[in-house]
Amino acid sequence: MENPVFAEIQKHIDGVPVMLFMKGTPMFPQCGFSARVVQILKHAGVPFSSVNVLEDPELREGIKQFSNWPTIPQLYVKGEFIGGCDIVTEMYQSGELQTLLSEKGVTQNAA
Repeated sequence: MENPVFAEIQKHIDGVPVMLFMKGTPMFPQCGFSARVVQILKHAGVPFSSVNVLEDPELREGIKQFSNWPTIPQLYVKGEFIGGCDIVTEMYQSGELQTLLSEKGVTQNAA
């Protein structure tokens, strides 16, 4: 039987080009790592959607199993798991994130 939490996660990921599972909201991040990823996405001019995992304990645990990644935040671009804060930060600093977004056809507004 399909895990309903996984189905919900997949629906979020499939619904938008860029999805961030985070603690808190983009306006009020509840952890420094989530805040940093939000900042990077805003700097890159990337429109994104987010899910606050703190509102749903099942989702908070489920996303870790779904991606096989132990920490939050988690960034997905066009259905592909990109990584957490450290990976996103490194990719942004190296320009790799911007390249990936372009290749995936994600619109970036010049900040």
